Amino acid sequence: MSLPLTIEQTACCVPRVTATLTSDEAERAARVFKALGDSTRVMLLSLIAGSEGGEACICDLTEPVGLSQGTVSHHMKLLTEAGLVTREQRGKWAYFAVNDGALDAAADALRVR
Repeated sequence: MSLPLTIEQTACCVPRVTATLTSDEAERAARVFKALGDSTRVMLLSLIAGSEGGEACICDLTEPVGLSQGTVSHHMKLLTEAGLVTREQRGKWAYFAVNDGALDAAADALRVR
């Protein structure tokens, strides 16, 4: 006994994906999202973005997150490597600013092309 065919075979499995990221684009986006996967790093980005002049000294970031300068420096290194912040050395202190272009690029990676 055979069952009647109810779905047209030509209508099935039509690709709905029209564009995709390149391997390099996916790697960059994953690095950004991995950096954003930690609540402390998200908080640090928020603190920097909300700071006067849009930048903050590492010395001003330790108290609000309740972590040592060394731990905050580690988080900032990961944010810098992901391209989410820029770093400028001024004497013995490092100053950070949010790289808006990186945030836009990460959001664009998820949008339909």
